[in-house]
Amino acid sequence: MLEFPRWKYALVLILGLISVLYALPNVFPKDPAVQITANRGAQVDDALRERVLGVLEKEKIDFKSVEIQAQSLLVRLPTPEVQLVAADLLRKELRDGYNVALNLASTVPDWLEAIGATPMVLGLDLQGGVHFLMEVDQKAALEKRENAIVDDIRSMLRERRIGYSEVSRANGGIVIDLRQAEDRDRVAAMIGAEIPELVVRDGDSPTRLLANVSETAMQEIADKALEQNIGTLRKRVDELGVAEPVILRQGKSRIVVQLPGVQDTAQAKKILGATATLEYRAVVGDVGAAFEAARTGRVPPDARLYYRRERGPDGSRVPVLLSKRVIASGDQLVDAQPGFDPQSGTPMVSVRLNGVGGQRMLDFTRENVGKPMAVVFIERVPETRIVDGKEVRSTKVNEEVISVATIQGVFGKNFQTTGLDSSQEASELALLLRAGSLAAPVDIVEERVIGPSLGQENIDAGVRAILLGFALVMALMVVYYKVMGVVAIFALFMNLLMLCAALSFVDATLTMPGIAGIVLTLGMAIDGNVLILERVREELRAGNTPVGSIRAGYERAWTVILDSNVTKLIAAMALFSFGSGPVRGFAVVLFFGVLTSMFTSVTVSRAVVTLIYGRRKKLARISV
Repeated sequence: MLEFPRWKYALVLILGLISVLYALPNVFPKDPAVQITANRGAQVDDALRERVLGVLEKEKIDFKSVEIQAQSLLVRLPTPEVQLVAADLLRKELRDGYNVALNLASTVPDWLEAIGATPMVLGLDLQGGVHFLMEVDQKAALEKRENAIVDDIRSMLRERRIGYSEVSRANGGIVIDLRQAEDRDRVAAMIGAEIPELVVRDGDSPTRLLANVSETAMQEIADKALEQNIGTLRKRVDELGVAEPVILRQGKSRIVVQLPGVQDTAQAKKILGATATLEYRAVVGDVGAAFEAARTGRVPPDARLYYRRERGPDGSRVPVLLSKRVIASGDQLVDAQPGFDPQSGTPMVSVRLNGVGGQRMLDFTRENVGKPMAVVFIERVPETRIVDGKEVRSTKVNEEVISVATIQGVFGKNFQTTGLDSSQEASELALLLRAGSLAAPVDIVEERVIGPSLGQENIDAGVRAILLGFALVMALMVVYYKVMGVVAIFALFMNLLMLCAALSFVDATLTMPGIAGIVLTLGMAIDGNVLILERVREELRAGNTPVGSIRAGYERAWTVILDSNVTKLIAAMALFSFGSGPVRGFAVVLFFGVLTSMFTSVTVSRAVVTLIYGRRKKLARISV
């Protein structure tokens, strides 16, 4: 009589039920949707909802629902074609006040989401998504480095008490005007020793030195900016929550970014392309001097003219003069967290600087208690406009003073920045600062949106391949192994169910190579059943009883199945460790497919065989 432990029956039943629950969300298709988010000065509320409903009803656009979710308005639509039409109409209606983007809205029931059951994450080739080709502004990277060198030279001259009239960038290099001609050779030697990346030469007067960054250093700056930008973009993509993104260097100055599943291109471009950062500068002169500089255009040589975010009583912009010297910037930031000022209740960002930035802030505040310090918010956002029927890409740079406060006491690396418009702006600023500021601005030179319709064609082709493979295997097993072949087919079906549940549970990304991995898993899974059934046939031919043949077939085939699958597991782990993108997706499917096929071919199939033949006291023959 065949026996199978009851705890194994319970294990098979529990795992089967769990697999059904976690594979079930993949049955629910996503709705094409239009997502609307507010820009600065606008808000998502019931008034916006009524406005959107009015546009849809006026143009007789069919829609499923219009609902407010978190900080966005989601319009669910029946088809991708209607989605595109609705998005164009809403963009014309809402204009610059809102971001209107394509999205895919989940239809999974709330009770499934409550237990963490979510659909499989689909790759760029299946779900659609966005592809960006970004150009790193290497000229801006060089300018940024030259500005830092200018500050270093000024500090160096002040520390050594060497008089100078000006140190500035000009004509593609750095100009140093000294007060005394006899200091020129000394300063040239000093700069050459402490800043070796500069090539220093005599200027057109006895007190002038000219310096340029060497060609080797320029290349190093460009490469470093590119690599740092790749690292920063990876952090920003992590903040977006995109699974299995592709971020690669292309050539000398370009970066490829692929974000599967992302249909909100506006938010993706805002997070990836923006170079939002903060600068802390000293205030130069009083309010009257700032208004005079704004009126006449004559700005003191050691100052720059900025404008405050808030406007005056008459609606005019309020100017403020700030020092050219930056006390600390976002490059020196270690952490940033959004919150609310406990005194005023307004949104703020808690900032923590690194050692260098903290020391500079400490030195400045120690010497300037009672004096004002300004916080400059700098944002560089890519823009796309249609001019004469052609798409023109440009970049908009916003520099505005968000806060001017009197230094009440000495502080170093930990402090708060206020003056933000909303908690959402505080969260976005903290996100960008925390992810790191880009070493150089990036411009999106190419953008492709792979729509869900193209992805659906790939999914349909993959499903056809899986069904065809399953049908052929099923026909072969039933014809060749009869009832035991039907048991093997049931185990194969359970294998597919458990594999889908496992991939959904771990949020693995499924791509076309992943679908190929599923088809491959079908073949590998049936291998285990074939080994078992052929072993059972051998035992029957050797004269063993049907019960003894079944028992021996499962026990003796197990070691062979284990040995063959261990090598596959090692191959899957190697592919995952050294591969990238779709290769890693294939490796994940292969890894979980091997585990589920080992369990179903040995444990699940034996449980079913025992249910069929185990209750008979005398088993005369088996159908195999």
